[in-house]
Amino acid sequence: MTTTIDPVPATFVPDERTMDVTVLGAGVVGVATAYAAARRGLSVRLVDRASGPALGTSFANGAQLSYVYTDALGSPALWKHLPQLLLGLDPVFRMHWLFDPDSLKWGLAFLRNTTASRFRENTLAVLELAMESKSAMDALLQRHRIEFSHSAPGKMHLYHDAGALRRAEAIAAIKQRHGVVQQVLSPREAAAVEPALEGVTGLVGVMHSPQEEVGDPHRFCVELLRVLRERYGVQACFETDIDDLVREPDAITLATRDGRRLRSRQLVVCAGVESTRLAHRLGIRMPLMPMKGYSFTTRCGPHTPVTSITDTTRKLVFCRLGDQLRVAGLAELGVRDIAVDPERSDLLVALARESLPAAANYDAIESRWAGLRPMTPSSMPIMRQVQDGIVFNVGHGMLGWTLAMGAGERAAALLAQR
Repeated sequence: MTTTIDPVPATFVPDERTMDVTVLGAGVVGVATAYAAARRGLSVRLVDRASGPALGTSFANGAQLSYVYTDALGSPALWKHLPQLLLGLDPVFRMHWLFDPDSLKWGLAFLRNTTASRFRENTLAVLELAMESKSAMDALLQRHRIEFSHSAPGKMHLYHDAGALRRAEAIAAIKQRHGVVQQVLSPREAAAVEPALEGVTGLVGVMHSPQEEVGDPHRFCVELLRVLRERYGVQACFETDIDDLVREPDAITLATRDGRRLRSRQLVVCAGVESTRLAHRLGIRMPLMPMKGYSFTTRCGPHTPVTSITDTTRKLVFCRLGDQLRVAGLAELGVRDIAVDPERSDLLVALARESLPAAANYDAIESRWAGLRPMTPSSMPIMRQVQDGIVFNVGHGMLGWTLAMGAGERAAALLAQR
C-alpha cells in the first residue's frame, strides 16, 4: 500500500513571461525559498520534474524538526568506527566510495571536518541556521493556517553507551550557552515523561530536548504551495525537465526538454543532489554526496511514543504524525539509486521492532520509502551566489526539513541584495 498523494495540477507559464525568480526544485527547501522570495514582493516560478511538490527526498523523511540537534556528521568519534565503515561491516551506516575526482575530494574534505574544533564549529553554524529556521516557521504559521500534523512533543535521544552519552552531554553544554534547552534524564525519569519507554532495556541515559517539533514535510509543501498560488501568485511548472541553461543580457533562460523556454531575472537552484549536474554546466564544483536513507509509515501501536524518539545505537527515529508513526533510518553514503531495497527496508523494520516493539503495527506497514539526502563535507548547507543572478541553496543533508525555512530566508536575502 502506498501513501495517498493529493493531486497538484501543473500550471505552465507562458514562454514569453519573464519572472523575477525561478526556483528549481520543489522539495521543502525549494518551496520554502519560493515563499521567502514571494513574500519579498518578487514574482516567482517554481519548477520541478516530478508531478507535484515534495515527491523526492522531502516526501517521507523522518519528519522531525530537530532545531537543537544539529550535530555535524563528521566528528572525532567517527575515527574509531572508520575501519568498520570502510569494510562495510556496519549494517546501519554504509559507505560506497566512488573513485572519481569529485568523490575523492569530498571524502578528503569530510575527513578534515572530523577534528574536535571543526565538529564544534560546524555544529554551531548549523544550530544558528536552525534557530533562524524555527523563527521563520513560527512567523509563517502566524500568517497562514497550514495543516501538516505539526506539533511540539519534544524529542528524546536514547543512549545505550556511556561514552556516547558523555560526548552528547559535552556538546549539549556548548549549545546551552546559545540558549538551547536540553537535559540528561535517567531511564526512569525518561519513562516518567514518555511512558512508551517503560521496560526498554539497556539504556544508560536519555538526552531530552523538550521543545523539539515534528510535522509531515510532504503535506507542508502541498499546503504551502496552495498558499503561494492563491496569495502570492506563484506559478508552478511540474513534470518539467530542464535540458539547458542560457545566459542572456537581462535574463536567465531554462530550456526544457519539450521545447519551452522559461525566462527569469534570477535563478535559485534547490535540486538536492541533482544540483551537481547544473553546477558542472556552469563550470562550478558543488561538493555534494548522496546519502540514501529509508523510512516506513504505519499505524500507531498500543504504546506509540508521543515524544519524538531517536535511538542512537540503531540510528533510527520514531515520529508520530496524527494516528500514524513514521520510522526512518539507515545511511548509505555514495549511493545514488533511489529504489527501495526490500532487504534494507526489512532491516529497518526489524531494528524498529527491536527498539520499541509496541510502538507500531509492524505487520501492516502502509508505505515504504527511500530517498537521497545531499551531504556536504561540513554538514553545513551551501547558500551562496555562484554567478551573477544564480544562487545555490543545497546540501542540507539529514536536516533538510529542519533547515528549509531558514535556508530559504538566506537565499532570498541574497536575491534582494542584487
